[in-house]
Amino acid sequence: MPADNPQDIENIDGIHTNRLADEPSPYLKQHAHNPVDWFPWGSEAFEKAIQEDKPIFLSIGYSTCHWCHVMAHESFEDPAVAAYLNEHFVSIKVDREERPDVDHVYMAVCQAMTKSGGWPLTIVMTPAREPFFAGTYFPRESRGGRIGILELLGRIRNVWENARETVYQSTNEIIQHLENRLQIPAGPALMDSTAHTAAQDMAEQFDTQYGGFREAPKFPSPHNLIFLLQQTQVTGDVSYQAMAVKTLTEMRLGGIYDQVGGGFHRYSTDRKWHLPHFEKMLYDQALLIMAYTDAYQITRNGLFKRTVEETIHYLVRDMRSPGGAYFSAEDADSEGEEGKFYTWSYEDLERIVGQTRMELLADEFSLSVAGNYLEEATRQRTGLNILHMAAVPEKLAERSGITIDNWWERWENDRLLLLTQREKRIRPGRDEKLLVDWNGLTIAALAKAARVLGNSEYATRAREAADFILENMRTSDGTLQHRYAAKGHAIPGFLDDYANLIWGLRELYETVFDARYLQAAVELQQTQDQLFWDAGGGGYFFTPANGERLISRSKEIYDGAYPSGNAVAAANLFYLARITGNTEWESMLEKLGKAFSEHVRQVPAGFTALLMAITASRVSFREIVVTGPPDHPTTQEMLRMVQRRYEPFKVLLYRDPEDGLLTRLAPFTKEQVPVNGRPTAYVCENYTCRKPVDTIEALRELLGSE
Repeated sequence: MPADNPQDIENIDGIHTNRLADEPSPYLKQHAHNPVDWFPWGSEAFEKAIQEDKPIFLSIGYSTCHWCHVMAHESFEDPAVAAYLNEHFVSIKVDREERPDVDHVYMAVCQAMTKSGGWPLTIVMTPAREPFFAGTYFPRESRGGRIGILELLGRIRNVWENARETVYQSTNEIIQHLENRLQIPAGPALMDSTAHTAAQDMAEQFDTQYGGFREAPKFPSPHNLIFLLQQTQVTGDVSYQAMAVKTLTEMRLGGIYDQVGGGFHRYSTDRKWHLPHFEKMLYDQALLIMAYTDAYQITRNGLFKRTVEETIHYLVRDMRSPGGAYFSAEDADSEGEEGKFYTWSYEDLERIVGQTRMELLADEFSLSVAGNYLEEATRQRTGLNILHMAAVPEKLAERSGITIDNWWERWENDRLLLLTQREKRIRPGRDEKLLVDWNGLTIAALAKAARVLGNSEYATRAREAADFILENMRTSDGTLQHRYAAKGHAIPGFLDDYANLIWGLRELYETVFDARYLQAAVELQQTQDQLFWDAGGGGYFFTPANGERLISRSKEIYDGAYPSGNAVAAANLFYLARITGNTEWESMLEKLGKAFSEHVRQVPAGFTALLMAITASRVSFREIVVTGPPDHPTTQEMLRMVQRRYEPFKVLLYRDPEDGLLTRLAPFTKEQVPVNGRPTAYVCENYTCRKPVDTIEALRELLGSE
């Protein structure tokens, strides 16, 4: 156990240990044996800085961040750097995934001061936590036009000791900038044309040859693809759907997809999706499962279905915790090298699959003796290969003169041989934090895939994750904890935790029709409104009203790697309003849209998740209720018929005549009873209800063509 002053304390093995050793975060534990006298974020560090009149050196990162590892090895493990930090600064290490509130505030500072951002995030601030320097990665020594950390620290120390007035002038300007961000006045309601503008902007940036948007690096951004699929549904313009389908296809063929083990890497370093940055994030898997599920629902493309199945198999095999929730991420590095776990020499591949099969495999997956994997920084060949398909499977099968089913069978045999051998390697590190927000996305993805693919196992997995969170990460007063951890390390939930979990519970309800999940969603929405809603300006703050007070209380709306909490909350408000009949939630949606409308109008393509919620409130929308005995074949077929259809602008409810919970949550369903004792479907659209139907054929006719 670390002592009160662990700076010079060594454990029985002679290894330096600092305060981070007792922290639950895997990222903080990675730095527990640095010679830097790290503090976790908290009062102990701030009080020390005040007492000793030292600036705070704040370093923010996460466990699977490649350049965070590089900076740690270069600088934070270096005795000279550590000695300088320990003497002249109070050093704090923060896991951005554990404390996204801290990360949001200081990333905004970095972007304001440097016009860029990223991780590792480096901030220097006063003991009052007011920042006056910001940057990202710094090498130990100056090189390539980038200042080294030792030189940087010396300059900062000189300013702190000899020009303190400039420090305070800088902090005042930054604090004022953060305050100004929150004072953009509400604008008029967003127009229907705003979503169209966003789609058009994306079309102008679309890579027609390889899919995706802009040049490399390319990120999946699956919520943008979901938005484009929905825009075709709204406008009838098939070019939007074509952009999404092209991108999803190219990603699935590329090296960004783990062809051997399933699941997606973080992003592609090249235009063709061939050369990935290898870390795997839970939220990417969840959102991509949803995007591929939607695309499969529309196109019935078997490649998309297989992608959903393989990605879920990866999650269950490698990322599922014993309790049923899902771990956060897998590292890009193993044995000190990025991608070592995932890349192959030609000789290794040939040894595993055999010479005869290797000739075909090399052609189908673009493999060579010289290697197809280029080192990210130098773009030089490494002699290693990463598998990516040379064409869509149908074309590969045609080239081999076999059926597509036989092609998949042949590849599956090879894939399992490769996977078995790969499992013998040293795996990348796994971040085993259990986060409510990312698990909420995963529950939504599993539930959606379960109902579209008719796979009950996926529904079971979604239930297990939801039950774990509701039982272990919701407190007795109904609030959420952000991260699963032992007592004493609790972190109150943030907006994203509530919004994403509510989303997951909504999707889960429409898959398994257990009204308890809908009840939990409604209760969490009420709690979210109490803790986060800005009654004056509209929208939701990221931190709860009773949370830790930082230098700024932010409201996030821009979509990053995944949709913002406000965007997800907007969708929840609308869909729950339609389910429960609570019109106040629709009014809140309107206020939320107005609160951020000026932001959205400036760059509509940066807010596609919010635009999807706004669109849902404007288009022809259906409420569908099926009622009848749960085990009756007609009841089940009516539900499955609706679930199989791609119809994003609807809610589907099942009313069990023997269970009154749904009627308490959705009072309008009380009068929707089986007609003449037969399973019955009620369809309302645009505030107008159709005559109830009690046959499959009549419901199919009422719903129209798929």
